Amino acid sequence: MMTARLEPFIGILALDTTFPRIKGDVGCPDSYPFASKVVIIDGADSPAIVRDGEPDGALLERFIEAAVDLEKSGASAIVSTCGFLVSSQKKIAAAVKIPVMLSSLTLYPVIAATCPGKIGILTASRQALGPNALAAAGIAPERVAIAGMDGEPVFTQTFLATKEKQNRTFEREAMEAAVCNTARALCKSEPSLSAILLECGNLPPYADAIRKATGLPVFHLLDAAALMLAANNID
Repeated sequence: MMTARLEPFIGILALDTTFPRIKGDVGCPDSYPFASKVVIIDGADSPAIVRDGEPDGALLERFIEAAVDLEKSGASAIVSTCGFLVSSQKKIAAAVKIPVMLSSLTLYPVIAATCPGKIGILTASRQALGPNALAAAGIAPERVAIAGMDGEPVFTQTFLATKEKQNRTFEREAMEAAVCNTARALCKSEPSLSAILLECGNLPPYADAIRKATGLPVFHLLDAAALMLAANNID
């Protein structure tokens, strides 16, 4: 008797938030052309994770347990909604036997090889993207130019506030304008940029707008998710 093969799906480790996740956001199931399963990590709001280092031990253990549970439930690969989890990439990936990419920052070596020159990084928080996070991603600080969205109130009040203070709605047009303005300023400060990498899982909805605004290739975690899923499945 043949057993039906389950549809491959990607597991998403999500922060504990209240803001809307629109299509294109890493934490929105509609962002993927394949099945996905979102697991919200209790207590993991933005201030607990957006930092230059690992979350506290108990919180990190919750992420590890959730990754193990996703693997047991049949996930083919795992991503997360926050690029600052790059500092925990090795520990969480070591707990399972399926591909894990918690941060688009992990794409940096590929981008640097395919787009020679300085790479721009658009991040949720310039202050938090410090030496520890960069080192965890294997990024030499002198090889990148970084701009943070933490100077834009519409962004910070929605995505970086504590859970109880986050905006529960936002205007997509206003958010897109803020993101594109920051991207343009980054390019103006570093005219030699060869590509832009979106650290934050809330930024991919605006990738096309950023490409048009800057004329540069834009990379983010959704593309990597499709690659990992394909790599771990047999037709």
